[in-house]
Amino acid sequence: MLYTPEQTAGFSDHSFQHLLTNLDDHVLTLTLNRPEKKNALNPTLLNELAFALAYAHYEKDVWLVVLAATGDVFCAGMDLKSLSASEPNAQTVPPPSGPVRLGELLAGLHKPCIARVQGAVYAGGFLLVGGCTHVVAVDTAAFSLPEVKRGLFPFQVMAVLLDIMPARTVLDLCLRARTLSAVEAREVGLVTEVVSMAQLDETLQKVVNELKQHSPTAMQFGLRAYQQLKNIPQDQQQAFLHEQFQQIQQTADAKEGMAAFLEKRLPKWGEE
Repeated sequence: MLYTPEQTAGFSDHSFQHLLTNLDDHVLTLTLNRPEKKNALNPTLLNELAFALAYAHYEKDVWLVVLAATGDVFCAGMDLKSLSASEPNAQTVPPPSGPVRLGELLAGLHKPCIARVQGAVYAGGFLLVGGCTHVVAVDTAAFSLPEVKRGLFPFQVMAVLLDIMPARTVLDLCLRARTLSAVEAREVGLVTEVVSMAQLDETLQKVVNELKQHSPTAMQFGLRAYQQLKNIPQDQQQAFLHEQFQQIQQTADAKEGMAAFLEKRLPKWGEE
């Protein structure tokens, strides 16, 4: 994380320029709110996302995150114009401790994250969608990596996509810059649910409700272990996972879950 717990403690007191935030019943919804620029990512929005995701990581009351957007485009990627020195960017949150790399931020969240995709996703927007654990998209959404058409290459997106689809599929998307429909995006593993616009919020809420039934501690342990496995030699992975299982058994949620199972009742998560 690019912020400390102390820095994010006053999260609710901050006023954001391009991000709408709402915490309700353990769900933190972060909504990209730059529709006039197709929710393109400028430095201000990137810093706000980094700050909000750090808060979500540290805050025990946040069990999961929803990423949403206003307007008819979910995210058009990086705002190349705003990266020029002449383009002013507001300082709405403390400066991060290093460069904001969305792929790393979402990997370090260690909590379920659901993308509510109401429109097209381009270029760096794939970092948001690809970094989520679940993606609910409207059937009219399109997905495209046009970087090679501009003499660029989606390096960071490539790394994120290699976690969720075969290498040849990733390279084809990066090299041919073709546009995927929502159904095609589901077929390659980028999207988990494709629905009509009328069904979008109902389906999103269904996924949220299902996730909230389960132990937030267990999901955090699992997602953290999933990321840590990438840096552990294969011959040491089982020992690491065995140790993780020993640790999770000592948590309050594990004790509550086992007690609820034996007593044939629903568990009450998050109670010490």
